[in-house]
Amino acid sequence: MYKILIENLKNLGYKVSFFNTANEATDYLKSCVIEKTVGFGGSMTLTQMGLAEALSERNEVYRHQGVTDKEESNKLRTKENNAQVYFSSANAVAQTGEIINIDGLCNRISSIFYGHEKVYLIIGKNKIEKDYESALYRARNVAAPLNAKRLKVKTPCAVKGDKCYNCNCSERICRGLSVLWAKPMAGQYEIVIIDENLGY
Repeated sequence: MYKILIENLKNLGYKVSFFNTANEATDYLKSCVIEKTVGFGGSMTLTQMGLAEALSERNEVYRHQGVTDKEESNKLRTKENNAQVYFSSANAVAQTGEIINIDGLCNRISSIFYGHEKVYLIIGKNKIEKDYESALYRARNVAAPLNAKRLKVKTPCAVKGDKCYNCNCSERICRGLSVLWAKPMAGQYEIVIIDENLGY
């Protein structure tokens, strides 16, 4: 599984790193990102790793996740989007190389695409699917309902927790879909694969 995925990602222009554990990946990233402004997309993977706290030792880190004041949260999102380095995970990755994310405000998917010196995408083994169709299914019907439930929104997927209902609810969190077919032309991109289940 990993060999095929890594080879395909490299052929698509990404730098790829592989680690057996989240702790090993965190130590590596701490050695790579020093004296930078760093933005974090909302991600349970990054939260579980404690990555923001780890990188705060030698960087200026901006992270809106967990901030309840709306005005402050929006200010942090702007700083995240303007940071030199940006971290996110993905809702799903196909072994063929497509990287898929679904977003509500779409700040995360916009930041993944453009505007930073370097983007790191952290991928746990549970996010990997065999092909694009399977990865898209996972993003919509596994990751999105779990995130909706975590955010305590009143959508059918959050209540039933079984699939996407393509609802028209005001609290719908699935409002933008991004697919990286290959590394964007601008900026550096590194995909960090970890042999652990992380995030949704």
